[in-house]
This record gives sequence, C-alpha cells and structure tokens, in this order.
Amino acid sequence: MNINELKELQPKIVDRFERILEQDKLNHAYLFTGNFASFDLAQKLAQSRFCQNKMGVWPCGECRSCRLIAEEDFSDVTVVRPQNQIIKTERIRELLKNFSQSGVEGNEQVFIICEAEKMHLNAANSLLKMIEEPQSEVYIFLLTSDENLILPTIKSRTQVFHFPKNEDYLVAKLEESGLLKDQAQLLATYSQTLEEAQNLQTSKSFFDVTQVCQRFVDLCLAKNDLAFLQVARLSSLADDKEKQDQIFRILEILFSQHIEKESGRTSLDRLFQSRKMWRANVSFQNALEYMIIQPAKRS
Repeated sequence: MNINELKELQPKIVDRFERILEQDKLNHAYLFTGNFASFDLAQKLAQSRFCQNKMGVWPCGECRSCRLIAEEDFSDVTVVRPQNQIIKTERIRELLKNFSQSGVEGNEQVFIICEAEKMHLNAANSLLKMIEEPQSEVYIFLLTSDENLILPTIKSRTQVFHFPKNEDYLVAKLEESGLLKDQAQLLATYSQTLEEAQNLQTSKSFFDVTQVCQRFVDLCLAKNDLAFLQVARLSSLADDKEKQDQIFRILEILFSQHIEKESGRTSLDRLFQSRKMWRANVSFQNALEYMIIQPAKRS
C-alpha cells in the first residue's frame, strides 16, 4: 500500500504523522488502536527511518531497505505476531536483548508488535520496563484492535492513535470489484481491514454462511419455531471456534439492522447472552438454542 492509498484510508492520521516527521519528533512508543491501515502506517514509518530515496518525509517504497521491510526481512525492523493466540514472555525478552544492541543497518531499530493485547502479562510487564527507560534509537509500535485489553501502565506511557474504519471507502471499493450493494455493505461492516474484505469477497463459503444466517434472523424476528431447526444448520457449518465466531459476528450485524424494532433489540440482547455462554465453553449449538427458548423479559 503506497502513501497516497494510506491518505485515502486515514487522511487525518497520515497528515499528523507527516508533520511529526517534518519536525523530526517521532516518539519512541506508540499504541495504534483499530486494525484499519494501522499496520500499513507502522510499516511506512519504519521504512521512513531507513529509506535511501525519500519523497519528502515518506519512503520511496522501492529502494532495498523499503523492499526488505515490506517483505519483513530487514534486520533492524522486527515484526512480532502471536503464536497460538499468545505472545509469549520469551519472545518479548528476546526483543529486550536486541533493544540494548545497535542496529545492523544503522543506529536505529523498529519493533512492530501486532495484536499486542495478546501479550502474556509477564511479557507486557517486561516490555513496560523498556518503554519506561527508552533507548534513544529504538521505536516501538503496539497494534491492537481493543485498547481496553492493553495493560493500563503501557497505554499511559505511549502516544495513542485511533484508526477508525472507513466503511464508505470499503463499500465503494467492494462495489467497484463487482459486489452488490447489500453484499458490499455487509462485508464492509464485518471486515476489520481492507485486506480482510478483499479476501472474503471471493469466498463462496462466507456468503453461503451469510445466507443461512439471514434465514435464521428472519425466523427469529418472526418468532417462527423453524428458527430452532435452523440452529442445527448453522452448527453444521461451524465445526471450529473460528467459524463459530464468524457466525456470531454476522448475526450481530444482521440483527443490528433491525435495532429500531423491539424484536430486533430483544434478539440482539439474546444473541449477546448466547455469545457470552459460548465464550464460557457452552457448546455453540446449545448457546444458540438457548437464545431461542429463553423466555421474554417481564416489564
């Protein structure tokens, strides 16, 4: 993604960082909340520290350093991602050893920690010490979809930037690629990033699941007993936690479209309760069945 595309997605944030780079006042630690182009900007800022042919303050994207950073193969830019849904303490301690060393390509080092909310508590506490006692040539970018899951002491010691999802941009891009307006709107609401939306737009299974979810929603809103049978159909399509979570997310979007109606609000509330049960290890099918059979609340 080039800088002009980034400006389309997050114009205010890109403009602000342009001023920061012009004044050479890049902070040593940032927390980027929201997934919409946050990694892309962190990577661009990393490239800006090493680019050999800058265009103003922004990297060219074509020199050796820029290409290696984009490929995540540059010795002084480290990208950390969770393994098995966790960033282990050992991984962060390994980084801390590198913090005390000079860069290989220059004097600077950049660390981009994706899904930072998945750091083990001990890992987060280890990182905190580095943030509190920064090395002058080290830059840390913490990326998260939920800042509330970040250790408060870390959050308070970073500069926080919020990356709101540009849903109108997503819808326009998806319609340009051939999706119907309703499909584009649902996918734009569902997706956290442009890359996710582009991957899903060619996924027949995603839209097949969406059709079954829509049928379930229609039956629930009509208080039709056939909704109970539709649960079995949904369960057959979701044989692991990831697919089950996908169905919950789709159902939330579809029920939210009817939030102005009492039946829509009631169904959405029941969905949240069912999802809470599922997260507490109630089976997916039983959680959805409970959503249908639980009695109406008394006023």
